[in-house]
Amino acid sequence: MTRTVARQIAVRICFSADFQEEDVSSILESFFLPEHYASLAEEDELFAEMPGDSYREYIERLVTTVAGHLEEIDGIIDSRSSTRKIERIPKTALAVLRCALCEILFFEDIPPSVSVNEAVMIAKKFDTPETVSFVNGLLGAYLSSEKDAEQDKG
Repeated sequence: MTRTVARQIAVRICFSADFQEEDVSSILESFFLPEHYASLAEEDELFAEMPGDSYREYIERLVTTVAGHLEEIDGIIDSRSSTRKIERIPKTALAVLRCALCEILFFEDIPPSVSVNEAVMIAKKFDTPETVSFVNGLLGAYLSSEKDAEQDKG
């Protein structure tokens, strides 16, 4: 397994969480049950390999951090989206954006450029070229504004 595959799994869980009423810890617990995971593997090769401990920890950390900071992350998405209100963003793109912004904001060990590149790559698997451009543009605008803010401080 790679970090890219782990990110894709996290995006899929965040996507699913949007449609479920359970709390994220219950979703994660049932998601990684061997029977459930095996049933997913029958439908999608993304789930061919059960994540090892370090990848599972990363997935769980990413998903729970997104859930714990959802209002803040969605606020950033909403404020940076000049063309679409958050309710009109495709759910797959929203899950990708949430995971990427979560990494940028809370995962200091991951360079922001890596988070953006991975988000674009994942968006290409799930959505239209227009949506991929939207994801790239929103994340790029966010990083640019943060860089400008840092320069204004200095």
